[in-house]
Amino acid sequence: MPLLATPAIVLSSLKYGETSKIIRLATRDHGIQSAIAKGALRPRSRFGAGLQVLCLGNAQLILSERRDLHTLTAFDVLDLPLGLASDLDRYCTATALAEVTARVGPTATHAELFELLREGLTLLQSAPAEALESLSLRLLWRLVEELGYQPALDHCVRCGAAIDPEGTLILAPEEGGALCRNCAPATGPARLSAEDRAALVALVAGGADLPELDSRHAAAHRRLLARFIRWHVASGHVLPALEFWSDRSWGKP
Repeated sequence: MPLLATPAIVLSSLKYGETSKIIRLATRDHGIQSAIAKGALRPRSRFGAGLQVLCLGNAQLILSERRDLHTLTAFDVLDLPLGLASDLDRYCTATALAEVTARVGPTATHAELFELLREGLTLLQSAPAEALESLSLRLLWRLVEELGYQPALDHCVRCGAAIDPEGTLILAPEEGGALCRNCAPATGPARLSAEDRAALVALVAGGADLPELDSRHAAAHRRLLARFIRWHVASGHVLPALEFWSDRSWGKP
């Protein structure tokens, strides 16, 4: 069985038996992989504290040729993001990123996805508190785009007609983007004011300055993004970390 070494981020960890763990990894060179870390829960495990969720390290894997669960033989820690563990808002954003990546990330090589996650975790640790809500929205929208699900904002997802670039934006997360006025039903889709529309475009575009959002508008944007991910990325499944991120009252313990 082939042995490979690659930088990796721990996305999730599950106890297996009395002494082992099943680890879900985002790797730079081999996409999203699952592996068993035998003996990881033993007092003198060679893994030490390195298999914490969100930890970055160099992983060594023995690939299984007959199943999707490989064997993790070593994990040398490069970064243990303690700055996330001390702040619930930062931590819940990071775990939402990890959860979505673990759920729908490809098993094929996708170095850009790995780098986005690594950069996102770094930014979350250092971002000023006043920018955190907008940053969390941008990072999750960037993840959605990298996974191939960027919302259509400039044309109707039903008929393909161009969307008026001014005024209210009618957005149907379950359908993947904007609706023109002819296609939009009277109830159901979200209707974004010009201000919220501009904020959404800035968050999705990625290169623009982060918009300033008060608590009420930030909460609305989180709910909208969670709806989009739930129905258009996660195929209708509820993702617990994402739901916690969406529903949380930010700035409170």
